[in-house]
This record gives sequence, structure tokens and C-alpha cells, in this order.
Amino acid sequence: MGQETAHKAASRNIRELASWQPQTGSPDQDLIPELSTLVARSRDLVRNHGIASGAVQTLVDNVVGTGLRLAAVPDYKALNKDKIWADEWARSVESHWRSWAESTECDAARMLTFAGLTTQVFRSLIVNGEALAFPLWLDDRTFNTTLQLIEPDRLSSPEDKPDSKYLRGGIEIDDYGAPLAYWIRKTHPGDIFSLAEDNSWERVPARTKFGRLRVLHIHDKERTGQNRGKPLMASIMPLFKMLDHYENSELQAAIVNAMIAAFIETPLDGESISEMFGGSVDNYISARNEWKIKLQGGAIIPVFPGDKVAPFTPSRPNSAYGNFVENILRHIGTGLNLPFELLMKDFSKTNYSSARAALMEAWRFFIGRRQWLTTYWAKPVYELWLEEVIAKKLVEAPNFYQNKAAWTRAKWIGAGRGWIDPVKEAEASRIRMENNLSTLEEECAAQGLDWEEVLEQKAREKAKIDELGLSSSEDKLFNKKEQKKE
Repeated sequence: MGQETAHKAASRNIRELASWQPQTGSPDQDLIPELSTLVARSRDLVRNHGIASGAVQTLVDNVVGTGLRLAAVPDYKALNKDKIWADEWARSVESHWRSWAESTECDAARMLTFAGLTTQVFRSLIVNGEALAFPLWLDDRTFNTTLQLIEPDRLSSPEDKPDSKYLRGGIEIDDYGAPLAYWIRKTHPGDIFSLAEDNSWERVPARTKFGRLRVLHIHDKERTGQNRGKPLMASIMPLFKMLDHYENSELQAAIVNAMIAAFIETPLDGESISEMFGGSVDNYISARNEWKIKLQGGAIIPVFPGDKVAPFTPSRPNSAYGNFVENILRHIGTGLNLPFELLMKDFSKTNYSSARAALMEAWRFFIGRRQWLTTYWAKPVYELWLEEVIAKKLVEAPNFYQNKAAWTRAKWIGAGRGWIDPVKEAEASRIRMENNLSTLEEECAAQGLDWEEVLEQKAREKAKIDELGLSSSEDKLFNKKEQKKE
């Protein structure tokens, strides 16, 4: 008899697999019909579950932190320039960028700085699976380039038409899958204050006639041909919800257990009780209801003749509760790419080496997400803004469009990694630099700092120390080394 399937995982006869028959739909077919449900449940979890809310904030704090700082690094070799010119040009661009990015003028709503917009974009990527923004040109701003964030819920097919070959979840695409236009509902479908315009859509081209981006649609692609994003928590939502039910049930059971002090037992049967109260059980129940005991420390409980007090042994909290919940949370943490210690902000059960290993693993994920965010959000915004700065001749960039990649090359500095053991890690940093395994730029960036700003600040401090005739830390270090030599 031949083998049923080459792969046991494909068997339809193994009992554990017999009912497991998932469909093989296209990326959009598997996602778009269920997207609104996934997003609604994701938002509900973040609103109402403290651990889910905390996990989102942890991701935002470590990937974005206080914002992404621009470090312009034009490719001066490709531009036939020298390093001195590149440094001066970069400082000029960064100065203009700070004027724009650190002001709420960059936000069409005049409410958020670029750091605030970036935080909202990344939070939307986690919770909704995608973020949507319109780069606008507003004449009443110092810098005309501005950004308007749009709720992804408004991106949908006009008049809720079914998707087709060239229309996917509100996005018009060409034969190669490139977006041509986005259909944006003029109001949020859940906004009861704008019902008059609820069924009105606007078609927004993906680019202008001369190629400038009109829509920034940021989302992760798990599969080729996927046109919409999926919430990060999609794979762990059932686990999160069941954990929520379990925790609530355990809490309610613990409250009920805590309210019971003891049981009153009587040796009399129902017939004997009825005879004692003139043949009426109602009289007995009435007497019991009027008999109220207020328990206090050292109190003696009076009871009816023949009754006795039986102690109550509570079964809650469940002794296995903590370990069980911890195992579930570790599973959830894996789905979020967060170690348990970081998910729960609990390092009480770990040592230095284990904590550092867990945080290093998390840091790889954070850096990867930050790089992805800068590539698909910060870099396109920087390019749009720089076009305006060059057009206004605030900086010189001859042949900008012929070598755009060289002119717009940049690094982005985000939140620092922090220290677990500052002494050990500072010493490791020094050793790496002394052995040419790292640079001051890399070490500063790992702590969310700009190396040039650090050196400039140190120079100012040294000048002030010399002016006041004080000894600097460098002088003390030099003296210690000299004493050791002697």
C-alpha cells in the first residue's frame, strides 16, 4: 500500500489534521474582506486591555522614542564634491529641517511636530496595520510642504463596490501592481457627525503629473501583491481575548471567595425546622433574614440552637494562576516580538546576562522596524521637503533630479538603547572604538545622540572650564594615567 502523502503535514487522515483545511486565497482575498473586523478588534484590545496598550507604547517608545532626528549624508563622491563641502551642506539642510520639523507648521492641522506625526504613523501601523498621509502644499506656511494624516478606514472602494482586478481595497493599481490612485471617503465611516457626506468619495492620484508623491501609504507586505496592511496583533488576538476572559473570571471568583467568611450548618432537617416554627418554613426563613452578624476581630458568632459554624477554605486565588498566565503572556510576547520581561516591565526573575540577551534580541527587532519606518515614511517626507528647499534656493543642489538618491541620502537617529550596567557597557564601548570595531558616531547613535552635537557641546564645556580655571574630567584622567606610568 502506497504512502498517503509525501508530507505528513499534508495528510487528511491524521486525526489531529483532518479538520484543518485552510483555503489558499490570494493576499488580498485572505485579508481585505476581514480587515475591518481585525482592525476593530485590535483597537478594542488596545483600548481595554492594559497589557495590549502597554505593548503598543513599548514598541512606540523604542522604535520612535522622542522622534527621528535627521543626519543628512549626501553622497559627495557621486556628486563630485569633497567631504568639507558635504559637511557644510548637511549642516545647512539640517538647520532648515529643524525649523520645519520641530514646528507644528509641518502638520496640516497645526497640532503635531514631525516627531508627533511619526509617533502617530507608527502607532497606526501597529494597531491598524497601515498608515495614510497626504503631502500637501499650503500657501500660508513658511515651508509650504505639510502633512495631513488620514485614518486608513477612509481608504475604501467608492460606494463600497466589490474589488476587481484593478481596484483593491480602495486602491487603483496597474498591471504591475503599482498604485495609480486612492479612493478616499470624505468622512470617516463611523463619524455620526458627518452623515451627510458619508457616501461621498474622492479619487486622489498616487502622484502628480510631474511625479511628486500625493499619497503616502505605509504598510508591511507579508506576501507579494498585498495591497493593504494587517494589524500586528492579528495572530495573537484570540489568545489575548481568552486571557482577558480567564483573568476576569479568576478575579470574580476571588472576590466571591473573599466575601465568604464561614458557613452556618444545622443538624435539623426540613421537617423538624417546619415543626419548630408552627409548620411554616416561611417563618424560619424570615427569622434567618433578620439575623445579621457583623464580623469583627475577635468576635464570637451567636448561632441558633443546634447550629455550628463551619470554617470556609477559599480556593481562590488559584495557586497555578501565576504560572499559567505567565506562559500565555510569553506566547503573546513572541507574537509581538517582545521578550516577556519587556512586555510586562518585570525583570525580577532575571539576571544581568539574561536581561541583556533579552533586550539585545528585542533591540534587533526595534532597529529593523526603525529602518523600515525611515525608508517608507521619513525618507519620502524628507525628499518632498528638500525639493521645496532647493526650489526656493535655500540650499544649492544642481542637477537635483538627475541624482536625487545622492542628494537625499541620510541617516536617522531614534531612541537610544539605554544601559543595563553603565560601567560595563561604557567600558565595552571604549574598547570597541580603541580597536576600530566601532566609531563615535555609531556609539552615540546607539544612545540616541548625534556625535557632532556631543563633540561641539564638549568643546563648549571645555572652553568654559578653562575660562573658570577648573579641572576637566579629561585632565583628571590624564593625570591618573601619568601616575600609573610612574
